[in-house]
Amino acid sequence: MSISKEEAESRLKARKPIPKPFPAYLPTAGSPLKIDEDLYAKIRSAPRVQTDSFTLPIRSGKAWKAPAGSIVRISTPDGPQVGDLNIWNAHNPRERFWASRTKQLHASHVSTHDRLWSCLPYMRPLVTILDDTLAWYGVDEHGGRVHDLLGTRCDPYIKTVLSGGTYDYHCHSNLARAVLPFGLGETDVHDVINIFQVTGLDEQGRYFMNPCPAQAGDYIEFLAEQDVLMALSTCPGGDLSLWGFGAGSDEEMLKCCRPLKIEVFRLEDEGLLQRGGWKPAEISAYMGNHGMVVPQGEPA
Repeated sequence: MSISKEEAESRLKARKPIPKPFPAYLPTAGSPLKIDEDLYAKIRSAPRVQTDSFTLPIRSGKAWKAPAGSIVRISTPDGPQVGDLNIWNAHNPRERFWASRTKQLHASHVSTHDRLWSCLPYMRPLVTILDDTLAWYGVDEHGGRVHDLLGTRCDPYIKTVLSGGTYDYHCHSNLARAVLPFGLGETDVHDVINIFQVTGLDEQGRYFMNPCPAQAGDYIEFLAEQDVLMALSTCPGGDLSLWGFGAGSDEEMLKCCRPLKIEVFRLEDEGLLQRGGWKPAEISAYMGNHGMVVPQGEPA
């Protein structure tokens, strides 16, 4: 049974002032949360050789591999467009991006020098954000920030629940199709990082989305901290300036849809990483015992 209005008001009046919260996770010297910024600056500016490049059409998805130490750039060649990104260990799809833990370790919206972490029991960086031309955006007057970890991909199931009808090119569906050539399926698709997407929580804690602020040529770059498989969807909501559910919404949002470009590079001087002390990310050293002791057999 809920308490009375009078009791709630009484508790609020009696509540002691709450001090300003302190972040639960902060990078300290030597912590995996704190990268060697000098080394990553050298990596960002070092000569590179392109090894792959393609443009992802509107309302579609594609997956690709990037080896450890490579650089992946995702850009907006024709103007603002949101992309939904999934990441896995290229050799083991059970190890995949963990949006919730990344949000705790860094922030609800990420940018240069933040890392995208993998799930348990692996718990290591998949990629590190090397560069971000939208880092200037910061926080807007409504609390919106860019490169969202608060929300997740749009999907046809909630579309049907909220407005009925069938639409097969939501980000979830685009990603499900994208990973098929790599032996994966719908159940391997997971919570995403919404790149180039501005989101926040309003005064009542409700999720909101604002139009994408990217211009033609903006980009975000990642350094692969291990061999990764990445999959990207060009969101059917386009730049989100016309976002909505209901009859005719899919056709209306088509007006603000644009492609995304993906480029993969290797460093021209591939020894730069090793000389700088970089090595592929290692899994957590925790042994996974969880306090359990399994007997070897029947006692003598």
